[in-house]
Amino acid sequence: MSMALVQVRGLTKVFGQHGTLMSRGTPVMRALDRIDLDVTPNQTLGLVGESGCGKTTLGRCLLRLVEPTSGTVRFDGVDLTSLGKEEMRRLRRHMQIVMQNPLSSLNPRMSVFGLVSEPLRVYTSQRGDVLQNRVLELLETVGLKGEHFHRYPHEFSGGQCQRIAVARAIALNPKFIVLDEPTSALDVSVQAQILNLLQELQRDHGLTYLFISHDLHVVQHISDQIAVMYLGRIVELATTDQIFREAAHPYTEALLSSTPLPDPDASTHRIILSGTVPSPRNPPSGCHFHPRCPSAVDECTRTQPELADIGGGHLVACHLATQAI
Repeated sequence: MSMALVQVRGLTKVFGQHGTLMSRGTPVMRALDRIDLDVTPNQTLGLVGESGCGKTTLGRCLLRLVEPTSGTVRFDGVDLTSLGKEEMRRLRRHMQIVMQNPLSSLNPRMSVFGLVSEPLRVYTSQRGDVLQNRVLELLETVGLKGEHFHRYPHEFSGGQCQRIAVARAIALNPKFIVLDEPTSALDVSVQAQILNLLQELQRDHGLTYLFISHDLHVVQHISDQIAVMYLGRIVELATTDQIFREAAHPYTEALLSSTPLPDPDASTHRIILSGTVPSPRNPPSGCHFHPRCPSAVDECTRTQPELADIGGGHLVACHLATQAI
């Protein structure tokens, strides 16, 4: 029996499928291509990759905010893809999301009290003083005060708005939270505060995170495991130490080499990839990365590599990496 809180198998999402009323004549775009993934309880899985690779789509498919085309998503042993609307609604209290832009994710016409209390009013019977005390407790948990109750989102800084979004996300004591680039719109000093807050909440409440980000330094700081995506596929999956010490996929190596180091005297070897990211509407055959890979061989153009364990639970989808075992 898997110990994963979230277990993904064969998850595929296709946009613009031919034959549907709204997409006739629209080219098919395979945003996710047979994703297999496990998210371990009380840990953080970092998800990295270039813009357009499918990270946000994957996060939203896990919560069924976007309906998968095929495959399964099991949450705490329950197959979400088989649930009806009402059954899914009951489970949603255990799954939450924090969006990238904190200000745009908050209803500008609702006060802080209204925003944070909304999930409690929808899913619980808390009202009056009990509800007010719970909202105050949540605000204090994320570093805000009761005096903020009746203010509106435009009266806060970006960091404060993200704290409000986090308070709303943890209101119902969820088990799993998708964090979709929650610090990318914030200043560096504020990023550190939000990251520390997320780690404290995880430790105190036993939360499980899927942390989506472009920033490898942030992912390294917060993640227990890292999954690397390229054009709708997972190309490498390992612990954070394994990824940063012994990355095995050429794409992961290129990502790591592009990350600036804080030491100006440190010697680095920058890997410059040729070409541009192919369109998901017309992806290359075989390994999607082969047109840009400096080590590609003929087999890479013909056969899609599957994720394989190269030792110690380090999974890589690369013909060269698996042949070297």
